[in-house]
Amino acid sequence: MISIPSLRTQRLELVAGNVEMAQAELHDKNKLASLLMAEVPDNWPPPLNDAQSAKWFADYLTQNPDAVGWIGWYFILTVQNGRRAAIGNGGFKGKPDLSGTVEIGYSIMEQHQRKGYAPEAVTALLAWAFAHSDVKRIIAQTFPDLHPSIRVLEKSGFLFAGKGLEEGAILFELPREKWVGQPVEKSS
Repeated sequence: MISIPSLRTQRLELVAGNVEMAQAELHDKNKLASLLMAEVPDNWPPPLNDAQSAKWFADYLTQNPDAVGWIGWYFILTVQNGRRAAIGNGGFKGKPDLSGTVEIGYSIMEQHQRKGYAPEAVTALLAWAFAHSDVKRIIAQTFPDLHPSIRVLEKSGFLFAGKGLEEGAILFELPREKWVGQPVEKSS
């Protein structure tokens, strides 16, 4: 059996997505729920995710099977009676580039926003990435009107870095030397 990386925070388990999960997200939400051992809400996926981004995720992992952890992670919340629910996702846009830079992104289902889950998940992902010595800098892009997203980045230690790479976006960065976070508990 293949071990799937996961991270634990105070309230969440982050599960690294693999090809099977990515395909299930595209074609069979019940199978995705089974693979995650968690409820997947009817209104999945989280905001700013769509079939195109899910297909990119699946294609990238198909072409780069060693990239598990460098793409998508599912955010799982343990709720009443030990039930588990998928509440968001996030991750990176691939392995570190030659300069040691990776780009992070994240999204929380609307019904779970404004409860501190995004900064909790982002902090765990930052710790995971910086545990790899080849990561020198993590960047993130958002839009100027997405104030909650900007606040997540600021809480996580990111600094405003100017105009984003995508049209209308703004860029934030977190160099390794500014990272003050703690290691995160790895489950596998």
